[in-house]
Amino acid sequence: MAERRGPTIWTIPAHKAFSDALVTGILAQFGGQGLALARGMILVPNNRAGQAIRDAFVRQAEKGLLIPRLVAVGDPELDEKASVAIDPIDGGDIPPAIAPLERQLILARLIQQAMPVDAAEAMRLAADLGRTLDQLIIEEKSPRDLADFDAGALSSHWQSSLALLSVILSQWPEELARLGRIDLAERRNRLLVRLEERWRATPPDHFVIAAGISTTAPAVARLLRRVARLPKGQVVLAGLDLDMPAADWDALAGEDGVAAIETHPQFHLRLLLDRMQANRDDVSPWKWGSDADARAARARAISHAFAPAESTKDWINLPPAQRNLSGVTAISFASPAEEAQGIAIALRGALEVSGQTAALVTPDRDLAVRVSAHLERWGIKADDSAGLRLSATPHGGLLLALAEAAVQHFAPAALLALLKHPLVRAGDDRLVWLDGVRRLDRALRGPRPGGGLEGITRFLHGGDERQQKVRSRARDWWTGAHELLRPLEAGFAGDGHALAGLIAVLRETAQSLCGDAVWAGEAGRALSDLVADLEAGGASGPARVDRHCLPQLLRHLMDGISVRPGYGGHPRLFIWGLLEAKLQSAQFMVLAGLNEGVWPQLPSPDPWLAPRIRRELGLPSLERRIGLSAHDLASALGAPQVLMTRARRDARSPTIASRFWLRLDTMTGGLAEPALAYDALATAIDRHERRPEREKRPAPQPPLEDRSRVLNVTDVDTLRADPFSFYARTMLGLTELDAVDAEPSPAWRGSMIHAVLEGWAKDDDYRPGQLVGRMEAALSDGTFHPLIRALWLPRLAEAAEWIEARVAELRAEGRVPIKAEVRGEITRHGVTIKGRADRIDRMADGSLGIIDYKTGEAPSNRQVKDGFAPQLGLIGLIAEQGGFKDVTGRAGAFEYWSLARDANRSFGKIVSPVAGKAPVCAADDFVAHMDAVFRETVEHWLTGTAPFTAKLKPDYSYGSYDQLMRLEEWEGRDG
Repeated sequence: MAERRGPTIWTIPAHKAFSDALVTGILAQFGGQGLALARGMILVPNNRAGQAIRDAFVRQAEKGLLIPRLVAVGDPELDEKASVAIDPIDGGDIPPAIAPLERQLILARLIQQAMPVDAAEAMRLAADLGRTLDQLIIEEKSPRDLADFDAGALSSHWQSSLALLSVILSQWPEELARLGRIDLAERRNRLLVRLEERWRATPPDHFVIAAGISTTAPAVARLLRRVARLPKGQVVLAGLDLDMPAADWDALAGEDGVAAIETHPQFHLRLLLDRMQANRDDVSPWKWGSDADARAARARAISHAFAPAESTKDWINLPPAQRNLSGVTAISFASPAEEAQGIAIALRGALEVSGQTAALVTPDRDLAVRVSAHLERWGIKADDSAGLRLSATPHGGLLLALAEAAVQHFAPAALLALLKHPLVRAGDDRLVWLDGVRRLDRALRGPRPGGGLEGITRFLHGGDERQQKVRSRARDWWTGAHELLRPLEAGFAGDGHALAGLIAVLRETAQSLCGDAVWAGEAGRALSDLVADLEAGGASGPARVDRHCLPQLLRHLMDGISVRPGYGGHPRLFIWGLLEAKLQSAQFMVLAGLNEGVWPQLPSPDPWLAPRIRRELGLPSLERRIGLSAHDLASALGAPQVLMTRARRDARSPTIASRFWLRLDTMTGGLAEPALAYDALATAIDRHERRPEREKRPAPQPPLEDRSRVLNVTDVDTLRADPFSFYARTMLGLTELDAVDAEPSPAWRGSMIHAVLEGWAKDDDYRPGQLVGRMEAALSDGTFHPLIRALWLPRLAEAAEWIEARVAELRAEGRVPIKAEVRGEITRHGVTIKGRADRIDRMADGSLGIIDYKTGEAPSNRQVKDGFAPQLGLIGLIAEQGGFKDVTGRAGAFEYWSLARDANRSFGKIVSPVAGKAPVCAADDFVAHMDAVFRETVEHWLTGTAPFTAKLKPDYSYGSYDQLMRLEEWEGRDG
């Protein structure tokens, strides 16, 4: 059968829905010819495009039909193989393709052999190298072309990269030969060449239509050239601009030293036609499918908007009809959160129109997830065909949590994140498990304990009496959890691990913690495949795997795996990425994320090939993807109704509108706004009506009989400065929890130091040379993290030496410590007052010396005088009233022993409120003064009915209860 002379090439314009128009034309041509439709073949770029065309057949099948074979030519960039019609199961004489992950592992090993990088970085570089290798193969370039390239004009950095690349590529064929494999891109090239040769020799007796293929690979272009010239062959392009001026069309290719315009949306189609040995005059508009004059006019305006830069000067001379984007509106939002909410409202409104379909198209996956979450408030579940990254699913997150916990030696934050993971003990045992995790969470609050599982165990068995009450509740449950995690700790111990071994340990631990739930569902199956491939191919991968880089390595791999949900979403609402939106359309389209760096995404630099090398080898420039993004946008703008959106800032800084947005806005003289103000609706939908009265400063006033009649000396200043905080802590019983992995706080340092000083006083009788050893022992008992010990031991040891020296010096002067860390209480002014004395000395004159240890600076004399640090005076009052057992006498000395630096930058100094430049009063009057302060406080709030007002003295109050008192709602507005 002789082939036709001229090619048969069509284009479906952007204002027609590609898949539906294509199917309409195919049915019109072959639907009435018996089995001709079923015997036909449609070549599509990838499986997703095939699914879109298959869905279009379903929509137009009134009584059912046998559809043509949909054959994907394969896409190496998606790690997608060609369909069986092109690549038969037996494979013929063409070797099988190497699996993408196996190739990345082997390349990572070769990279690690050539340069000193860890396994995670080697895998990242291997992924980039794989893409570079694919581009060489797709463009039918040989690694020998790199060897012939003159690198003398390149910078030293690119010379090193080229030399390293040449070494690796020289080893790569040997690796493939050893395995009996070839690259996926090479296999596709050979298959397409073989198919083209077969059809050239024997044209098929059924129709063959290549639909929506836009890749410019030479092998694909030759196949399309053959299809276009088959007796029953047709090539149908998507969105070729037939109205583009000839001068602009010619300028795309570049000539006479002028670079090609690879960022133009029509460039890749121009290149494809050139490689098909066809020109634009050979292309005819698709004559089937519904048409709309208004949208056809819009297509001409879009063509003008994306004109080459030199032609934009003609915009001013265009008639209004050719600059009008009727049916296209645009709105900018203040933030990504508002953009997502506004888009959800717009899509929700579109569904109110009977039978109308709506779709969100965006390359911003985070924005898509946000919109999907907002839609669920109305019970709408949209099919997000782009899917989620495996790392963002619970199943992928579990594997990352296991790796993080292991490499961080089970630090509390990482450990609790793992134990609380939703897949761990999912099912009937979940509530019992969470009860134990919550008890462990409560016990681990504060500074980090020692590393490893044994560090957690020692921590739970240590601590003072108060801490033991909390930790003992978690010990029994922790024993069982410890056993489940022990194999994970053992598997990650030491150095020089094998990747397959580490993955096996993670798999086994995941199974023991979660059972089969971790491998269930789409995400579970994707994770199972990844784990199996890593275990099977790990021996081929990097030889040196530092366990600390494993989380980064796994995240990199999982970020490249998309988990797509099964069907079952809303039948008229869709969320598409740019790849999924190709060849698909909806009646109402939201094109979102139109900011520079998002749409279009800025090209990632190629770490292996310099731009000059790519240009001279004839490889696609990094900017070509911008042109593809422009074509995606131009195609989507053909929908009946279009809403474009962007956010004026992201999470970090103001954003810049997409170059496409700016072009459209400039050409039209300003993009039209939608009839509904979606930005205002986005901010108003969750806004509550303001109360008629302003929030007032909290001032609870419980009845007299409910007020506390017991007061600690440390609570008096709180009661005076912030009565509400006293009310919350003492009367409501609310206390603030420390954070997990918290920095050592003043309270923690104070508790630890007081415990050490108490042991030194009671067990060693203040013997010199013992306190430093006790400090070292307290920080070295295994319950504290080694980093905390390294940071705090030097300064505490110096302070301990100072305390020893001062106590010995004062003893020599006749001053003797008689009590340490002793509790006492008295009843005074109708209230029981309790206190704990850090130390009480018997002075040389027989009076009592009251000492309070401070890990930081001592209170100022003004603070003491005003009653916001009355502890010393009130301890003296309890001592004089006989509140401490075996302590009698008059309090005559009052001292703060501060462990802060003195004027000489040494640790330790003594400060007295009854001495210095502005003493509170004479020492003999100090107890009476504090007693008066205490009486005033008690009679006002405890035996009186004054309200517990928030923040009376903000300078002397802490922020523990600011949220409870709703501080930000009234502060600055309360008189």
